[in-house]
Amino acid sequence: MTYIIAQPCVDLKDRACVEECPVDCIYEGKRMLYIHPDECVDCGACEPVCPVDAIYYEDDLPEDQQEFYAANVNFFDDIGSPGGASKLGVVDSDHPIVAALPPQEHNE
Repeated sequence: MTYIIAQPCVDLKDRACVEECPVDCIYEGKRMLYIHPDECVDCGACEPVCPVDAIYYEDDLPEDQQEFYAANVNFFDDIGSPGGASKLGVVDSDHPIVAALPPQEHNE
């Protein structure tokens, strides 16, 4: 895995990263977006367009966001590798770490 989406994305799902991704590897759960570890080509196009700085290169993931590494990887345990987020659409679930979080407020 190369890039990770972390907690600032929860309940925001801006989707600027989805539009920027050249390989369609950013999938949408109920409350946040997830980068597929086997489909990401490590181009980094998603990181600078995120309005809340929720996307990190895995080695740069802040200590207090480390659990989101597992959330991004394990989110795909049930759905596998569909080969493109746009054809799959919104997945009606989230990783348990995300599902357990209280609603996140974002300043618009």
